[in-house]
Amino acid sequence: MFLALLVCGLVVATLVIGLFVFGLRRRLIQRAGGTFDCSLRSPVAETPDRSGKGWSYGVARYSGDEIAWFRVFSYAPRPKHVMERSAIEVLERRMPEGEEELALLSDSVIQGCRVNGTRLELAMSEDALTGFLAWLEAAPPGQRVNVA
Repeated sequence: MFLALLVCGLVVATLVIGLFVFGLRRRLIQRAGGTFDCSLRSPVAETPDRSGKGWSYGVARYSGDEIAWFRVFSYAPRPKHVMERSAIEVLERRMPEGEEELALLSDSVIQGCRVNGTRLELAMSEDALTGFLAWLEAAPPGQRVNVA
């Protein structure tokens, strides 16, 4: 009986510590400022799949001339993707369709991009998209930026 209670207590303690570290990671990412909720799907074929599969929920953070994208459901301290401003080419914008509406946050807009030759899609709120496009356009003089 004592052993069963000890094992249950250890399992509960491990879960609590895991959730605490998970929340602490999110706070540390957001502490630097300039963050926004952003789902990402990469790589994407030239004709996007609208089935809702392949989306990863995450948080993006502006950091100088790059955006660091972190998975929300991860313990990794490093970003999964880092996109430099000069390497981002803006493609088409569209609204979620079909099953994508269920896979993404309710107010999401999908922005197609090409980063270093790889096509990907970012899904974010309209306000975050406005900030993203303004950040791209605010590149220093002489830096090539393609915002359609």
